Amino acid sequence: MSTNYYRIPAEHEMKERWDVLVKRINELEMTPSAVRCRFSTIPTHDSNYVWEYESPWEEFTRETSIHLGKRSKGWKFLWNFNKNKYFYDKKSLVEFVYAGRIVDEHGEEHDPHEFLSMAFEWGSDCENAGWPLEQYYRDYPEHRSEFNSMIGSEKWIDGLRASDSTDFC
Repeated sequence: MSTNYYRIPAEHEMKERWDVLVKRINELEMTPSAVRCRFSTIPTHDSNYVWEYESPWEEFTRETSIHLGKRSKGWKFLWNFNKNKYFYDKKSLVEFVYAGRIVDEHGEEHDPHEFLSMAFEWGSDCENAGWPLEQYYRDYPEHRSEFNSMIGSEKWIDGLRASDSTDFC
């Protein structure tokens, strides 16, 4: 059994986003062209292509649920560094976590300090805490490709077990 954890924006950030959403909706023009493209009239901020647009709702919800990682029984917590998009080491990870709110896959909110304590300590008292995986792979080489296909290859970042994959929820 495992549990995925996500960082969502702080309440004040969502309020700011809400204010922008309401403003954008009030400014919408009901032209046939706007209706046809589902009101996707806002140029995307991270696109090199000028013809890519998003709707006010897409802008409001963009990057509101960032996967942080997964807790699985018998394994060290597995962090999702999201290709270093939001954080790149332990210090920036902690800052990112404290700047928002933490929820699990069931929608339950967690105190950021308690979440970090749990994640940093998870699996440290287990007999098979997921490491050293190299010894496990030497004993069971047939499991390497099966495991890596689930989570990508693993690496250590500042003592944290991390996946190269961004899609291992």
